[in-house]
Amino acid sequence: MKIHTLIPSRMGSTRLPGKALMDICGEPLVVRAWRQAMKADVGPVTVACGDEEIAEAVRAAGGVAVVTERDLPRGVDRIWRALQILIERGEAEKPDIIMNVQGDEPLFPPELIHEAVKAFELGWPDIVTFCHETDDPEIVNSPDCVKVAVNEQDRALYFCRYPVPYRAKTVKHHIGFYAYRYETLKRFVSTPPTALEELEDLEQLRGLELDMRYWCGTTHHTAMGVDTAEDLEKVRKTAAVLFADE
Repeated sequence: MKIHTLIPSRMGSTRLPGKALMDICGEPLVVRAWRQAMKADVGPVTVACGDEEIAEAVRAAGGVAVVTERDLPRGVDRIWRALQILIERGEAEKPDIIMNVQGDEPLFPPELIHEAVKAFELGWPDIVTFCHETDDPEIVNSPDCVKVAVNEQDRALYFCRYPVPYRAKTVKHHIGFYAYRYETLKRFVSTPPTALEELEDLEQLRGLELDMRYWCGTTHHTAMGVDTAEDLEKVRKTAAVLFADE
């Protein structure tokens, strides 16, 4: 199984502009995300970026970066475009599986990449993703924290910004890491956003409307993305402990 991990990143974040290059324990945030993905040691890892300064930071750290058009609508479009550029240049092979690690996840757990590979061995998933159970009211009631409803086979049935199922004592908080089969991602990015996707502002709903099968595993890992200045400070405190020996 050929695997290629791609990390979308851009300078123009709405809530925290320039966050990709903000410092996390002495290195740019996006470089930390790249290092975490590299720890999985499963195929090549490429940063797909819309800005040359991000590419320069990644290359200075020894990584591979591809600069795409700046105005691509979503990270998923950016990773697909970057992969096609690499394939056209003869710098990458067509992979079986594409891992999408978010560029604002400097504490990304590399174990999820290994768990995603195992999930594809089930045979039926088109897309693999993860969630964790919580009853934290700040997560349960926040529209910024995406929830997912799954069945007994860990197949995702719906993603929502509000609690689902309604009467559940805990919710499954979605973690924004995805792994796609190559042909699945090709079809996904070639399809315009759907009505449900635009209503919820959740690209996962496009996949569900296309009858793509999401395997959503439950993990103890929690999402620690950086969207705000408050998130940045929380991540810096955690990173200071995790990377203390480096």
